[in-house]
Amino acid sequence: MSTETAKSEDDLREEVSNFLRRNFPQIQMHGGSAAITSLDAEEGTVSLQLGGACSGCGISPMTIQAIKSRMTKEIPEIKQVHADTGMDGGHGGGGMSPSFPGEMTRDDDSDEGPQAPF
Repeated sequence: MSTETAKSEDDLREEVSNFLRRNFPQIQMHGGSAAITSLDAEEGTVSLQLGGACSGCGISPMTIQAIKSRMTKEIPEIKQVHADTGMDGGHGGGGMSPSFPGEMTRDDDSDEGPQAPF
């Protein structure tokens, strides 16, 4: 590809942002967010971080898979998409896992949920 036809990193970043807004409006509509954490125009890779409501959403793995599949088809310059919600147990996202009332979060018995007011 010649330098005249190659998209700049800024152009490609804008195209990825527009792709997400156009194809996945439900992310924002449901209180989530999508941010480009890195983009390498030469290698054709982009990393995305889904946040907000996406972090605890049960269908976020399906959303991530759809983003990966569609983006590489719609934006030919993108060859590989890395995306996560930070909920992957520390495998690169650094996020926290969800917790539920009464769930054991430590090695002792002290997490029995909130105490009743009576």
